[in-house]
Amino acid sequence: MEALRFSGSGKKLELVDIPVPRITDPDQVLIKVAFAGICGTDLHIIAGEFPCSAQTVTLGHEFSGTVVDVGSDVVNVKKGDRVSVDPNDGCRCCDHCHNGHPHYCKVGGIQNTIGIYRNGGWATYAVIPAHTVTKLPDSLTLEQGALTEPMSCLSHGWDLLVPVPVGARILVMGAGIIGNLWVSVLHLQGHKKVTVSEPTPSRLKITERLDTGYDLITPDQLKKNQQADPDYLFDVIIDCSGFCPAIEHAISLLDMGGRLCCFGVAPPHGRISVSPYQLYAKEAKIFAINVNPYSFVKAVGFMEAMGSRYLDYEKLGIKVFKLQDYQEAMELLKKGTIAKAVFRL
Repeated sequence: MEALRFSGSGKKLELVDIPVPRITDPDQVLIKVAFAGICGTDLHIIAGEFPCSAQTVTLGHEFSGTVVDVGSDVVNVKKGDRVSVDPNDGCRCCDHCHNGHPHYCKVGGIQNTIGIYRNGGWATYAVIPAHTVTKLPDSLTLEQGALTEPMSCLSHGWDLLVPVPVGARILVMGAGIIGNLWVSVLHLQGHKKVTVSEPTPSRLKITERLDTGYDLITPDQLKKNQQADPDYLFDVIIDCSGFCPAIEHAISLLDMGGRLCCFGVAPPHGRISVSPYQLYAKEAKIFAINVNPYSFVKAVGFMEAMGSRYLDYEKLGIKVFKLQDYQEAMELLKKGTIAKAVFRL
């Protein structure tokens, strides 16, 4: 089978032909991968900016597929089921896991993610633990199912962000795929006073396809608006860029009692400067989102409500590639020509 493998020690990505993996534990399932996304985290891994297994591993932590075989102890899925995969898992033994925070787990969590530390979905087949799969309802396609993992992270973010009253002034910073998914969820929830800031014009054009009527501007225009009107402020800011200067600027755009949600992942060496007095004066809140604890089923619920009105690959700026075309896919992502790339296996 085809597999796109990454060497953590050599920082090398290579398309190879390897044997189909076999079930070795009774609680495993074998999945024929249908669609597998390229995440911004994958690009950081390949660039050596994000921790990954030092061994050679098949990347891809966002994927959907069909169950083709199950271990003897598996009861939650059967052959032929269409599923999406939650790549994040705790050890289920430590205090963090027992307190409902598996993403804090020092044994599991981000240290054990499928597609980062364990073989993932950039391959024709994948063997994974049965408890990491979620059956897709008939209303969702396998194509849409490949978005469940990023939507589950967003669902976790939504849980920490709510309540957000309709009428709140909201700023979304960054119009990549995550920014577009946030835009979609906000529009679905009835929010109208939303501004989207993105430096790449082609990405703003993609966001425009979602037909939300939101104010789509560049960071330069954002600064001009702020300079022209001291009351140009926001109740909620969702940073999807992970770009430290943008996050720092966002703090100055918070109104009294405002909240800044840091959703995008900044590089480990990134730093921002914050005035504690400004936080005090505004009674502002800054918080971040770390993956998707217990939010996969909620993400499926979001996606069913969103439907093709929002989960349309063309509207979201998603382009589908063959695995062999991975270099082209990653170049287009880096240029901002597309919002996301997804492999069709």
